[in-house]
Amino acid sequence: MPPHEHETNSDPGALQCRRYWGANCTNGGKECDEYPFATTYEGAAEHDYDPEVRKFNFSVKPIPKDDNRAGGNLQQGFYGNNRVIDGDYDGFIVKTVT
Repeated sequence: MPPHEHETNSDPGALQCRRYWGANCTNGGKECDEYPFATTYEGAAEHDYDPEVRKFNFSVKPIPKDDNRAGGNLQQGFYGNNRVIDGDYDGFIVKTVT
């Protein structure tokens, strides 16, 4: 995803993070982490790209900035090494286990 689109994709997540966690949710070196990932079109702005998708179908939580960046770097490395992209809006599914 181009950097300008990544920033646009994370804006709705940041707004919801402040809404649910408070205006000071990023104090103390935190960032709002979004799931599904902000680096995909399945993130907070998915509705902007596909109006048939339910709006606000994502979650956010403030986490330490260093942890968020480390996770993002790992994810970027995975994308770079293991993902075959077929066009600008290539989708994929990620199964999560808690």
